[in-house]
Amino acid sequence: MKTILKDSLYTQVRGKILHIRQLTELENLFEIALLEGQSLDHEPGQFVLISIFGVGEAPFSVCSSPTKRDSFEITVRKVGRLTGALHLLEPGDEVGIRGPYGKGFPVTLMVGNDILIVGGGLGIVPLRSLINYIIDNRRDFGKVDILLGCRTPQNMLFGDEVERWEERVDVDFSCTVDRADPEWTGNIGRITSLIPGVNLDPHRTFATVVGPPVMYKYVIQELRKKQIPDRQILVSLERRMKCGLGKCGHCQIEHLYCCQDGPVFTYEQIKDLEGAI
Repeated sequence: MKTILKDSLYTQVRGKILHIRQLTELENLFEIALLEGQSLDHEPGQFVLISIFGVGEAPFSVCSSPTKRDSFEITVRKVGRLTGALHLLEPGDEVGIRGPYGKGFPVTLMVGNDILIVGGGLGIVPLRSLINYIIDNRRDFGKVDILLGCRTPQNMLFGDEVERWEERVDVDFSCTVDRADPEWTGNIGRITSLIPGVNLDPHRTFATVVGPPVMYKYVIQELRKKQIPDRQILVSLERRMKCGLGKCGHCQIEHLYCCQDGPVFTYEQIKDLEGAI
């Protein structure tokens, strides 16, 4: 039977860059609209493949909430050939888009429960999608705690939104940095130092963890001290992905493919897999 391209996982659609905002010296936020009246319809935690014609393709987490219907956003750190080329684009330029792919955060299962969000460094990128989704549907969730960490205040992404999260009366927010500057008045230290001070009911709490690889082991140790069940600790392994289709093997961990079986997993699913955490 002949494969119809539009019904294939390999389908690529055109998207137009609507807006670009510089977040730091290395990171830019891109707002993209799909052409021909299409919408992305993603879940928090899913990712897309973005391509520049003649340059290449790479996966990026969607950092906007699914409640943002007419466009979506990605955050791009300039680290290589493709990301460098993306940073040279301007509003009105077009890119190719595949996806969304993968399994995101199980927001339907999380409804009615308390949420603890722990993000380090670039981990705030996929978590921003979840945070804004929860805020847009605030009545559907219980107590919400957000813990963020980064190397320095200058490395903090989405600074204006972080300030708004901190000001909300229906969110408990804490932030820490590894190294402070003279103007910083907040916490100093590893993100694990914030977890003991969180007041939570472990039986009704879902904890989401996204950040650099070194962070996971120690954050999960602290969450287990709080007696949060392993099935309610959610981690994203999106850093491992490449093709998005389970073909290249780049993201394989034993029998699992992060791009297809994840990138969001429960700790229960991966705790016994070598190299997962």
